[in-house]
Amino acid sequence: MSWNPALDPDCPKGDAVDAIETLIVPRARDLGGFEVRRALPAPQRQMVGPFIFFDQMGPAEFLTGQGIDVRPHPHIGLATVTYLMKGRIHHRDSLGTDQWIEPGEVNLMTAGWGITHSERVDGPTREKPHSLFGIQTWLALPEKEEESEAAFVHAPKSDLPLLEGEGKQVRLILGDAWGEKAPVPVASEMVYADALLEAGAAIPLPDNHEDRGVYVLEGAVEIAGQVFEPGRMMVFRPGDRISMRAGARGARILILGGATLSGPRYIWWNFVASSREKIDAAKEAWRAGDWSHGRFRLPEGDDQDFIPAPEEIPGARPRPVRYP
Repeated sequence: MSWNPALDPDCPKGDAVDAIETLIVPRARDLGGFEVRRALPAPQRQMVGPFIFFDQMGPAEFLTGQGIDVRPHPHIGLATVTYLMKGRIHHRDSLGTDQWIEPGEVNLMTAGWGITHSERVDGPTREKPHSLFGIQTWLALPEKEEESEAAFVHAPKSDLPLLEGEGKQVRLILGDAWGEKAPVPVASEMVYADALLEAGAAIPLPDNHEDRGVYVLEGAVEIAGQVFEPGRMMVFRPGDRISMRAGARGARILILGGATLSGPRYIWWNFVASSREKIDAAKEAWRAGDWSHGRFRLPEGDDQDFIPAPEEIPGARPRPVRYP
């Protein structure tokens, strides 16, 4: 489909740059030759719409026999989204899902009441050098959906709306924006898009969402004279008309946001919930280790080892995620 000419933006000037409410510089962590940058949650801002967790994986190069091995672990109260630019990951979960994730595809796993999954690079892929570059996010679920049944949806790259024209190529990963809607069902109103911009190309942020943020993956973007390099997340004020322009090398950005949720969320390990009690109940269910009849099962075909719950600090409680 073609880009809608009516969406052509005017770049903000002067004080318009103040529409950037928060600038986040992700925390980098080296996992033994494999770097992860975490933008959300951050001290300045824990959520952008329903996005409560945002990790950049790589880019990384693995030698033969190397690769990521995230053993089975549990989730509640959230949906995970895996989106790759390079490489592939093998996803297995306690629903029986056995799915390889390829670049440009969408894996949306809704934990709800509880799910267990693993993420690995194994088989023939591990038997030769390979690359990995991608983003993993968590979406906090609305309170009424926190105890829903777990679910998994996979969408191939070809199913996602693609907007092209005027030096930009925008793939809508989740939600709706610019008059288009992604086919993957989501629990709340949101937008998540992958935009590839040629040098000097401009793009407007969708104006139909309360919270909006942009993460720079490659190249650079300019907003009212300020330049933002890779590894920067900008969060904008609600209601402002915002546009940005790619620098001389072009840019690749991710656009994210949506409606804010009602009330705070608590985070402990891999659990997200609107109450401490829900997290405490999930802790006990995981510790019980009743993989045959309990709340959490292990993925079929990857059930020989799992990640134990981290030791609690005496007196520690789940931390509430509050809105700025």
